[in-house]
Amino acid sequence: MARTEHMTFQGAAGETLDARLERPAGPPRAYALFAHCFTCSKDYFAATRISRQLADRGFAVLRFDFTGLGESDGEFSGTNFSSNVADLVKAAEFMAAEHGAPSLLIGHSLGGAAAIVAAHRIPSVKAVATLAAPADAEHVVQTLGVDTDVVEETGSSVVTLAGREITITRQFLEDIAEQNVEAAARKLRLPLLIAHSPVDEVVGIDNASRLFMEARHPKSFVSLDHANHLISDRRDAGYIAGVIAAWAARYVAGSETRDAPEAAEGGDVIVAETGQGRYENHVVVGEHVMMADEPEDVGGGDAGPSPYQYLNAALGACTSMTLRMYAERKDWPLERVSVRLHHEKGHAEDGEAAAEGEDRKVDIIERRISIEGDLDEDQRSRLMEIADKCPVHRTLNSPVVIRTKPDGESGVH
Repeated sequence: MARTEHMTFQGAAGETLDARLERPAGPPRAYALFAHCFTCSKDYFAATRISRQLADRGFAVLRFDFTGLGESDGEFSGTNFSSNVADLVKAAEFMAAEHGAPSLLIGHSLGGAAAIVAAHRIPSVKAVATLAAPADAEHVVQTLGVDTDVVEETGSSVVTLAGREITITRQFLEDIAEQNVEAAARKLRLPLLIAHSPVDEVVGIDNASRLFMEARHPKSFVSLDHANHLISDRRDAGYIAGVIAAWAARYVAGSETRDAPEAAEGGDVIVAETGQGRYENHVVVGEHVMMADEPEDVGGGDAGPSPYQYLNAALGACTSMTLRMYAERKDWPLERVSVRLHHEKGHAEDGEAAAEGEDRKVDIIERRISIEGDLDEDQRSRLMEIADKCPVHRTLNSPVVIRTKPDGESGVH
């Protein structure tokens, strides 16, 4: 599974900027840099979910707070669109020095406009993806409720941004008025993916049309259908992450890395080699993409759990869920179940039916169950009995028929 790492780096103004790097379970197929929207931070829903979904698909993604926002140091009043672009460049330099140079730039809203403008200053970038990006950077001012007359008269105005009061200055407005995002798109000369919702009430769909018309091929447009501007629905965020991963693979991912397969209907589990390492595999179930691998001591890369660890996990999860269902039916005060499992080859103990009295090695799964709650001894004893009735337990203790056929033949189920 992907993991999140906290880190900091120095921004363009010398301030310490706070960042998160979403790492895939195995070696990254490519590095990406995510620029958040103007009214957000690195930790808002869309940035977090899209970055993690991309990590599940093999991309390492850095997201960070611009100067003066979120957990980064500095005063927002001293920043502007140009400083955001400069922060993006510094983030890319940090990634190149410490982790891996970003080959993919992703930007949301004004962050998308910044990504288009910054791309030519980051030599490693091979493709750019924007989400709900304005074609006119000055457009963002209209969405903030900024009284431009007050700014012109007094030099600044205070607005509430994501629950935080910030100061919009005259230099901010002057800087953003000078930006020409459409011209930057026209000069981009990189593959560009433009994703936008036709019902976006903050940055209208016409912005996507303008950017698309200016950009050179290869360029692509993806409709986000009913998504709102912040892409706050998990399904929309998951969808666009999948689209970006598939699109970017053509331009930025190593050819030796294979995409995770699409999940099949009917709850099937699909396992397919990733193309990296001797044993590394994608494990795909619905929207969930996981990794399977072997430990390093047997020649694997330890990019994910081993097959037997997945087997243990299935038994443990089924055990916990079965006890929970039973306790709820009985209205027992069960607070928490935890299960620890260990698999090994060994000799069965006396009375274990699996050995059938023979002196031979068998598969042994030792399961230790912790039950928390105000339960009496009879209830605890009954729950331990119920553990042996969980469906996966019964499957493992029953004759199992595995039919192996070439893919594509009927009657697999």
